[in-house]
Amino acid sequence: MQFTSPEELRSAIRKGEFQAPTSGFAPGFIQTNLAILPKDMAFEFLLFCQRNPKSCPVIDVTEPGSFVPALSAPTADLRTDIPKYRVYRDGILAEETADIRSLWTDDMVAFLLGCSFTFEEALMQNGIPMRHQQQGCNVPMYKTSIPAVPAGRFQGPTVVSMRPIKEQDIVRAVQVTSRFPNVHGAPVHIGNPESIGIQDITKPDFGDAVEIKPGEVPVFWACGVTPQAVAMESKPSLMITHAPGHMFITDLKSEDFSVF
Repeated sequence: MQFTSPEELRSAIRKGEFQAPTSGFAPGFIQTNLAILPKDMAFEFLLFCQRNPKSCPVIDVTEPGSFVPALSAPTADLRTDIPKYRVYRDGILAEETADIRSLWTDDMVAFLLGCSFTFEEALMQNGIPMRHQQQGCNVPMYKTSIPAVPAGRFQGPTVVSMRPIKEQDIVRAVQVTSRFPNVHGAPVHIGNPESIGIQDITKPDFGDAVEIKPGEVPVFWACGVTPQAVAMESKPSLMITHAPGHMFITDLKSEDFSVF
């Protein structure tokens, strides 16, 4: 399935015609994680993002009550334009849905956070394949023993995404992703998963397990699913997020966010 623009892809999502993980789609455009909170929690969450910029790089924040991300996709509707949402109540995953219009209230604030799917295109252009795309599945994501810096009521573990990289390509992967600090940037860990609290790499906390071939090393990037792990630990009364791997597609061009 091919789309000529982010708006066309968002339209297909809104109509229920596309409900899959978005890795590999809308090349050249920024994809983002989503976190929606009541206004009375918004400042604390913004402070949490400011203190954890690797995991939660802020791309856009809506006005209270507005579901339109004016800076990043002014024709979009954040209530319908993500393939799958998650609703957390008091830290418990209450439901997954493709439409949150019935849940939207006038005091909600939406945060769009940079996503590593954005730099995958640059990695592939440098001859570094994405195993989850090859296997037709979601990227594996793991809770770690790396604590996020707390802010107000928000605290919890850092979540990472993992991509197997050939040993000879690791330096290049670091160089390429370092150019994208607004979408997680360089890896936070390379090699032994147990060093960051991952006991079984074949059992991700989010997404799907992928094959790690001989001569490959697991490489870990900070992940925008961190707010979901934080929701489970901090237990806000309500947090609405994207389902892992099902991102919001903005109109912002990836090249405008790269650093040379």
